Amino acid sequence: MKITIHPLFLAAGLLSALVGGFPVFVICVLTALLHECGHIFCAARLGYECTRISLMPYGAAAVCDIEGISPSDELRLALAGPAVNFFICVAVAGLWWFFPQTYAYTDILFYANSAMLVLNLLPAYPLDGGRAAKCALVRFLKPSRVNIVLRAVNVAVSALLVAAYFTAIHNVTVLFAAGLLLVSAFQKAPPVQRINFAARKKKRGRVIRYVILDGDATFKDALRYVDDSRYLVLQFYDEKFLDEITEDELFERLSCRNLYDKILS
Repeated sequence: MKITIHPLFLAAGLLSALVGGFPVFVICVLTALLHECGHIFCAARLGYECTRISLMPYGAAAVCDIEGISPSDELRLALAGPAVNFFICVAVAGLWWFFPQTYAYTDILFYANSAMLVLNLLPAYPLDGGRAAKCALVRFLKPSRVNIVLRAVNVAVSALLVAAYFTAIHNVTVLFAAGLLLVSAFQKAPPVQRINFAARKKKRGRVIRYVILDGDATFKDALRYVDDSRYLVLQFYDEKFLDEITEDELFERLSCRNLYDKILS
């Protein structure tokens, strides 16, 4: 997993250090990283791969290839990040209940995760709430109409954030978020490139891991067992032995198939 750092992220860290807000900056960065780790672990569990995390002045973003993902899996992936922030908030609140004196040391952690949770649940794309809304809309509307609805929602949410800034929340980051959502509403999504699993380098000395699957197992079912430290060998049974394929053979078959296809079909 690579971590790329935007120059403006370093500038934001330096500025926070000069004005005495570096501890808050660090906590916010860690909050964003934990949020993205929720997405990364969920993606790996679902059989997808994340290549890097980008640290930018407005937060962090995991870069994952989710070509061909089903709406139900994309919904899980979208909610995995906010789920991490939610559980951290619950854990910190529980800590305050049993040890009230810890409030002075953990209040920023709680508020940072609360803000991350609320912001990402807004129904504006590409926030997690917007991705969840997209998964719901594709069940009832055509893709072209879904895009129109999401863009309209982005504009509406941006307007509400601007109104909130002038009426209640006098924080410049609110305006910044509104601007990003407004730009996202009219930005074309980058093309998705299929992961080339077959191009992975083979490591010597890897332990062989045997996994038994049903005969109707899909590529998605198999990829959750892929581990860089162990070489995967799959054995298929349906009351009796059906077939055995190696990790290389699995990736070779996947190169011309869909993630939700059956491996033995």
